[in-house]
Amino acid sequence: MQPIAITCISYFNENMHKIRSCLALVEESEIWLRPHPNANALGNQLMHLMGNIRQYVLSAMAGEPDFRNRSGEFSATEGASKQQLLNALEETVEAAVNYMQRVDEPALQKLTYVQGKDHSGMEILIHVTQHFSYHTGQIVFWTKQLRGVDMAFYRGLTLDERVNSGT
Repeated sequence: MQPIAITCISYFNENMHKIRSCLALVEESEIWLRPHPNANALGNQLMHLMGNIRQYVLSAMAGEPDFRNRSGEFSATEGASKQQLLNALEETVEAAVNYMQRVDEPALQKLTYVQGKDHSGMEILIHVTQHFSYHTGQIVFWTKQLRGVDMAFYRGLTLDERVNSGT
């Protein structure tokens, strides 16, 4: 397995753990709740993560059809349930991870046109990983706002362990 894929998969797994933990604390009625009209609900964040992963990894790199509706990811104000969204995200991440596990050097070097410019496979993997982490942070923040809890993802780690884990 390519070293970049190992790293990306590790971050995907860590972020999925955080998202599952957040969704376990959120009520069904809060999935489509927006703090104000210009913000995104958790449901929007989950839809957006799926759209990004599908468009960049599964479509651009793996060759699957691109059926993304990016504006719809943000404009939705209701829709799938918390469990349906989580299941769909897990399926999307699993498909992306399966692809990453078999990605080869030529695929990492190949340029593919996505959202207005050419990206190498390496750039795509870095993009989707940092994008996934960014929006996971937003999901964690919004969950903390709703519940007023410390998610304690790194409780118990020593300072060296926190530094080495990137926290």
